[in-house]
Amino acid sequence: MGHGNNIGKYQLGRTIGEGTFAKVKLAVDSTDGRPVAIKIMDKKKVMQSHLKDQVQREIRAMKLLHHPGIVRIHEVIGTKTKIYMVMEYVSGGQLADKLSYAKKLSESAARRIFHQLIDAVDYCHNRGVYHRDLKPENLLLDGKGNLKISDFGLSALQKTASLLTTTCGSPFYIAPELIANKGYEGAAADVWSCGVILFELLSGYLPFDERNLIMLYKKV
Repeated sequence: MGHGNNIGKYQLGRTIGEGTFAKVKLAVDSTDGRPVAIKIMDKKKVMQSHLKDQVQREIRAMKLLHHPGIVRIHEVIGTKTKIYMVMEYVSGGQLADKLSYAKKLSESAARRIFHQLIDAVDYCHNRGVYHRDLKPENLLLDGKGNLKISDFGLSALQKTASLLTTTCGSPFYIAPELIANKGYEGAAADVWSCGVILFELLSGYLPFDERNLIMLYKKV
């Protein structure tokens, strides 16, 4: 399937992101010249880290979602050693990067971003998908500054009305009920994270900021 710098009809380019068991490369669809982002996962590392369920959940969640505010998945290619997730390429980088140099946004810019975020999150919830890791690192901006949610690796797909119990997400954006470990609603947890993001967009700092995790959780 893969030959040198090609995988299927895609020609691989530079690495644009890297995680523990995956890297994201910019690629070009050779049939129409359109840029795509390809998340490349090492099957062995995925199995060793017990992340098979997480990867399957991410693919399943993304296939359910077709919304302008959510990164589209085009296809998944599997080889003996790798999993390739071919996704829409979002050229503007992370919202986190924008915040790192802009510090905070004007009220109108924050309103625009937040409106797009809430619209996309509402769409997810209406389809039974809870992201559970909303933070500026997982929010991408396109060339026009429009927001797109990415990284559904920690998402939950809920078919029933039962409460979720897995604690996940970034500590700074985590809802208090997740810390309490008593079961929580995925939708409410996402909405809390959205509120933290809005606070950060407008103020330029986090509402709960503490390097010590126990102290941070107490604040939350």
